Amino acid sequence: MENDKKIAVLIDADNVSDKYIKYILDEVSNHGIPTYKRIYGDWTKPQLGSWKTVLLNYSITPIQQYSYTTGKNATDSALIIDAMDILYSNHVDGFCIVSSDSDFTKLASRLREAGMYVIGMGEKKTPTPFIAACEKFKYLEVLAGISSNPYQITANPKIEKPELLKDGMASIEELIKTIKMIITESSDEDGWAFLGEVGKRLNKRYPDFDTRNYGHTKLTPLISSLKQFEIQPRKTSNPHIIHYFVRNIMRK
Repeated sequence: MENDKKIAVLIDADNVSDKYIKYILDEVSNHGIPTYKRIYGDWTKPQLGSWKTVLLNYSITPIQQYSYTTGKNATDSALIIDAMDILYSNHVDGFCIVSSDSDFTKLASRLREAGMYVIGMGEKKTPTPFIAACEKFKYLEVLAGISSNPYQITANPKIEKPELLKDGMASIEELIKTIKMIITESSDEDGWAFLGEVGKRLNKRYPDFDTRNYGHTKLTPLISSLKQFEIQPRKTSNPHIIHYFVRNIMRK
């Protein structure tokens, strides 16, 4: 099962604020069990001082990496070397790389080539190549916003506002077009497609796809809000489980 995966959480302290740590670990717990929790930086720098209490509270191991040369990021190299050591130890099923830096693009690609489940987390300024290299990517501002206002997300937000989306994130128009295409590709003779399969294919096409980016906690209310699709619940042999199917609305 996905939430049984053992995940190594590797954090780039130079590119992530300590205010996000709770949201990072909470999100990781939705995907698996954080077995390694390491954070990399030059801890002699005063700007990293705010991390001290956070590291103790969340049992995160700080890895000291001195900045040997001005302009060269030794922290990135230390994180990459550790990631490869952990990979070859065969003790984990996946990695969570927390950074807004494109320098980890090749690392994410290499880990996926080795069959690892790779989650990326970073701010909306994260370059597209790193996002695309991850199996899934989560925006820290979105995670923090949801956790701070857990009820606001269900209040039918105006998701058409462009300021909610970063450059490269699928627009509402693009999202609708892609969902229509996926339904056409995976539907039965009557045009119905299993909603779970639609969500799976969306995640494969957009590593940063997350219903929370568009103001919804689940895929069903997001697709319903787009007003382009018909949704049908179907009962199963288990009275507690309902499967949802979706099809394109045929315009006359």
